[in-house]
Amino acid sequence: QVQVVESGGGSVQSGGSLRLSCAASGDGYSRFRRYCMGWFRHYPGKEREAVASVDSDSRAAYAESVSGRFTISQDTAKNTAHLEMSSLKPDDTAMYYCAVKGSNSNCLVPWTYHYWGQGTQVTVSS
Repeated sequence: QVQVVESGGGSVQSGGSLRLSCAASGDGYSRFRRYCMGWFRHYPGKEREAVASVDSDSRAAYAESVSGRFTISQDTAKNTAHLEMSSLKPDDTAMYYCAVKGSNSNCLVPWTYHYWGQGTQVTVSS
């Protein structure tokens, strides 16, 4: 079993910052030799899209729309990943999901992930 729990999120004005955290746990996760932890967002009526990811080799990847504004990091001792979001725009308003998988390839491809959190809402007002 693998559990994924997000925290953070909330409401902020345009230009502001927020921090999201993702914690992975469970026997299944502890057996991963390689992994990706990814952040994705979902707009109503649209496909889930990649935001950022970090893998077991500490390689970070970003969607073009957030590059330079968002930073992903991880604490391997705590099996957590953090997403620092700055210069937020109203277009960043979405439900944000964390996901994990037991490989470190295609980390920005959402349909390759098996384990997802419940999501956390981010709302940016103009």
